[in-house]
Amino acid sequence: QVQLVESGGGLVQPGGSLRLSCAASGIMFSIYAMEWYRQAPGKQRELVAGITSGGSTNYADSVKGRFTISRDNAKNTVYLQMNTLKPEDTAVYYCKLIRPPTGYWGQGTQVTVSS
Repeated sequence: QVQLVESGGGLVQPGGSLRLSCAASGIMFSIYAMEWYRQAPGKQRELVAGITSGGSTNYADSVKGRFTISRDNAKNTVYLQMNTLKPEDTAVYYCKLIRPPTGYWGQGTQVTVSS
């Protein structure tokens, strides 16, 4: 059974940092691309960042230069380092393992950026 478990969310002031983690189990993690999404209240879920099995990365324009996605295949974990956080980054953040046809989602972790 494939499981993805996110952690690291919380309340942070504007300009602060958080690091999200997503630990995978039940699957050969290293051969799959991983993505981070977020969903703010009343908005559609949006792609934030992705990383291929080979380590190539891509980012939404809104987070370029502030967020960094990385992976540790020895720990079956993908990370999202978020710096210079803004109130508009407030959302539930989800990780996704890209395995056709539907992939696998984590349960989400809340990130709130507020003073």
